[in-house]
Amino acid sequence: MLKFVFWALVAVNAALFAFREGYLGPAGLEEHEPARVKNQLAGERLVLLTESEAKAAATSADTSDSVAEEEAREPEAPAAAAQPEPAPATPPAQAPQLIACVQAGTFSSADARRFESRINRLDLAARPSRVDTPFQEITSRLVYLPPNGGREGAQRRAAELKERGVSNFFIMQGDSPLRHAISLGVFKSDGAAQKLASDLGRQGVRGVRILPRGPQTTRTAFQFRAIGAGVRTRIAGIADDFSGATVRQCD
Repeated sequence: MLKFVFWALVAVNAALFAFREGYLGPAGLEEHEPARVKNQLAGERLVLLTESEAKAAATSADTSDSVAEEEAREPEAPAAAAQPEPAPATPPAQAPQLIACVQAGTFSSADARRFESRINRLDLAARPSRVDTPFQEITSRLVYLPPNGGREGAQRRAAELKERGVSNFFIMQGDSPLRHAISLGVFKSDGAAQKLASDLGRQGVRGVRILPRGPQTTRTAFQFRAIGAGVRTRIAGIADDFSGATVRQCD
């Protein structure tokens, strides 16, 4: 019995020895490092690390993995919102050019009241100002030859008129600026005065003039200040409805 036990232990030890030394073939994960190194592909490129080098490499690998995970968790920065293009700058509006002063007139007393009433309907920023202006009330037109050379000159012109067949004339006297002028006729209408002047011109009489005559009075004009061109046009349109009224720049 003891012999059997003895030889059994010897056999077991021999088997263990052969297994440990690799005589029985590769043993997977249980084989020794030298044998595993020999079985690696491109084993000559493998480098065995010391314990301290292995810890340093492991720490570096953990740090790299942490950074990669953080980068993976970071949300992508939203795309920058497209900035709208700035609207083109609007040029400053230019102030309308204003007319310094416009005068409308002249008007008789009755016409001035009617004109002012219609102007008030325009709702202007400022009311017009009234101005009294000298006015000649024309009652007649004088057709004449102006004085030239005093009394002797007037007598000489009178002789020339007779030679041309003109007999209806007289030499003006008095202390007026028309002293020694030759009157050829007085007419109420401008048309009749113009006709006589034309007839005398065809007879060869030169230098004939027409002088409106009548009493000097005052009439009313209206002055508008700092108005635009459109307002001036509307004022002129109203003034056109009144005989003899005009619109012009102030003096």
